Amino acid sequence: MNGLPSWLPSWLPEIPGEQPYPVVFATVSGAHLYGFPSVDSDVDLRGTHVLPVAEVVGLRTGPQTLDRTWTRDGVEVDLVTHDLVKFCRLLLNRNGYVLEQLLSPLVVASSPVHDELVSLAPGCLTRHHAHHYLGFARTQWRLFGRTGELKPLLYTFRVLATGTHLMRTGELEADLTRLMAYGPPYLPELVAAKREAEHGAAPALDGVAADVERMTAALEAARESSALPERATAGDALHDLVVRARLAALA
Repeated sequence: MNGLPSWLPSWLPEIPGEQPYPVVFATVSGAHLYGFPSVDSDVDLRGTHVLPVAEVVGLRTGPQTLDRTWTRDGVEVDLVTHDLVKFCRLLLNRNGYVLEQLLSPLVVASSPVHDELVSLAPGCLTRHHAHHYLGFARTQWRLFGRTGELKPLLYTFRVLATGTHLMRTGELEADLTRLMAYGPPYLPELVAAKREAEHGAAPALDGVAADVERMTAALEAARESSALPERATAGDALHDLVVRARLAALA
């Protein structure tokens, strides 16, 4: 388990133990993972819980997803966890969100099941994850066009850089500050500006649309030439892991 940096609240590790179901893992996602948190950013916690067998096989089933938002010590916390079955299905469904959550180095809670999920993550990667990042980029670019806010512009650049890096190297890197080479030279300026306010306006820049178009084309080209497989290979191993986790919960 990685240690949390000092700039995150020290009480975050207390949160998983306060939840109604055992937590397999919880990590920090969102702007803190992406490398451009603001002074007023909330903390996005993402993870996986395990429903008891009685809430899986009976008539009354437990929640596949738990979503809770609250404020502690002036910090807004947003916690979302999926039951292990749903999480594994999302992993096998070319979902970049859950891969980033699973592989986040900002680990709040871990377990042997978490370790095994991490070890199986490479078998979940496919070239079709590019579609996730291309779609996310289009959504954020449209949002930037409507609002002019810096946040969706940075998200646009971030997902295009992450997707291109994944297609080229087979490695998932969500932190934009480690992917600056994929973007325009003014990215450090945008990251610095984002630290001042979560919903501030983007500074006036020339050529932004052309840079987004160039990075989109780079991701599309990287997808076509990627050595990543067409399909995930970890399905059987994830099935076995879910069965063992359920039986352990029963015991």
